[in-house]
Amino acid sequence: MGRLVPAVTRALDILELFLEGDGTLSAPEIVRRLHLPRTTVHELVTTLAARKYLVPVTGQPGRYRLGVRPYQLGSRYAEQLDLATEGLQVARSVAETCDETVHVAILEETDVIYIAKVDSTRAVRMVSAAGRRLPAHCTAVGKMLLASLPEEELLARIPDDAELAAMTPNSITDPAALREALHGIRQRGVAVESRESNPDVSCVAAPVRDRTGEVVAALSISVPTTRWSEERRAELEQLAAKGATELSERLGHRSAA
Repeated sequence: MGRLVPAVTRALDILELFLEGDGTLSAPEIVRRLHLPRTTVHELVTTLAARKYLVPVTGQPGRYRLGVRPYQLGSRYAEQLDLATEGLQVARSVAETCDETVHVAILEETDVIYIAKVDSTRAVRMVSAAGRRLPAHCTAVGKMLLASLPEEELLARIPDDAELAAMTPNSITDPAALREALHGIRQRGVAVESRESNPDVSCVAAPVRDRTGEVVAALSISVPTTRWSEERRAELEQLAAKGATELSERLGHRSAA
């Protein structure tokens, strides 16, 4: 790896400050935040403004906001995004951490479709494949995606008199019970299913958002029941949430934090 260029690093540090707060900053504020010399900040801000990375805020002398150039770069990046490709890269990272099977799935009507999958290296592991379709109400990824729908849309897809197929004796087959489960998922921000789609597997899942904040996919970690416990569940929930957050960021989403 080559040497980092200090001036470029400082310029990028300045630009990244505008991701916080109300998106406007003055040179003195940048000096305080980054602990840089005033002359250095003045030169960098002047250069960034000349290249349209920053523009003055109308009616607020001395304050700047992001200009059109970062938007153009971000738009070009967004054009090149591929959810399946990005999802596979993140799934690999998550799988390397926990050595369990990791999926990324999307919702289609009342089913989920797995668009990325990375296997565990263990002898006992979940058997599945990218492209596989399963009833959403039987899976952690599916319940996470259903929980993210507006109530009206959820009701349209799964009305109160819907017949929900069972994949195992633990599958939820009553729409009212499903809605109650989805309510809990919305509150917790993660979904769990215990032997609902496979009698020997339990899963956790977290939502993946795009740059608009809309949930467009879910990332799950699947574990054989022989390795499942409440302690393990808690660990995997955190890991799934972390992986989903990373994938969301790759898709352009910025968290409230």
